[in-house]
Amino acid sequence: MRKTDFTKALTEYFSIYLPTTCGVSPNTTNSYRDTFKQLLLFFQEKKGISANYIELRYLNMELVSEFLDWLETSRHIAVTTRNQRLAAIKAFAHFVQYKFPENIENCVDIINLRPKKYEKALIPFLTEDDLSLLLSQPDASTRQGLRDLTLLALLYDSGARVQELVDLRLKDVRLTHPPMVILTGKGRKVRQVPLMKDTCKLLDRYIRSFHSDSQSQMIPLFYNAKKQALSRYGVTYILKKYAAKASPVLEPQNISPHVLRHTKAMHLLRAGVNMIYIRDFLGHADISTTEVYARIDAEMKRNDTGAIPPRVHGLDGAADNCLLGFKGVLNVGFAGVFSGFNDQHFHRHPPHQKFLSAHFS
Repeated sequence: MRKTDFTKALTEYFSIYLPTTCGVSPNTTNSYRDTFKQLLLFFQEKKGISANYIELRYLNMELVSEFLDWLETSRHIAVTTRNQRLAAIKAFAHFVQYKFPENIENCVDIINLRPKKYEKALIPFLTEDDLSLLLSQPDASTRQGLRDLTLLALLYDSGARVQELVDLRLKDVRLTHPPMVILTGKGRKVRQVPLMKDTCKLLDRYIRSFHSDSQSQMIPLFYNAKKQALSRYGVTYILKKYAAKASPVLEPQNISPHVLRHTKAMHLLRAGVNMIYIRDFLGHADISTTEVYARIDAEMKRNDTGAIPPRVHGLDGAADNCLLGFKGVLNVGFAGVFSGFNDQHFHRHPPHQKFLSAHFS
């Protein structure tokens, strides 16, 4: 089969540069790979050029723009996905300009391409009553119901991304004081997130039921019948199943694992927790990402639509204290810093406590 500078560059990029030089996560690699699978398909379908005949000189600003437009119109991708594909190609262009400097002009043009602007929709989240309704659906007296309730409660309480949840191992859960879960986020950044008392009780019951014979701390915390970690789609299926049971109050098509993450953030915000602590809690790299919650909250108040979620009962302006210890964890490790964690403020009546407590009364 014919080899070109493009095939050589792409092979080295995925086999050496991304995993070894950059040390990116498998999820990032898979996302970039999807972009180039679609690019190869574009060359085949729109340009009549098979993969082994593509050359680096073909990859210029005009072609990349045409490719992105093709994705949006023919493949019906969202603008956010379009911008993700552009980011992947830009990353490849950064690599190529130093490895094959004769293509630097095209690479610079590609790197200078701006992402497409779009109107950002309001971030969806659940009110306290909606959340309690959702968590009341699993039957915790059954084995499957216990697993599902624990999964949903932890997904909300930790504010975890769905990939962070499915990546959890048994070793990542600490139920002794101070209770926490260790999440590995984007860029393999690790953060330690405190857990509320009733979530800990659920986790303890779940672990005793599902991990009593576990020989290794590396086993997935949530697994399927084959003892394999649940997939992101599996978690989404579980969530939507119980959202459907709560219909018509909840609309399954509008519920996703990330909605629970947004819900946690909005509840913390409305509880008066400092924005810096919410940023660290969620694992955001930039405070501007977190500030979107404050803007949405302010906009809802201005519109006075009646859709404002109620203030979380039992939390007041002193709630900043609840994350002081957590902030210290991010900087110096967890030893001793949770002495400043005000359990009474944060854990008095969290949004899902009134339902979970029923299981342990």
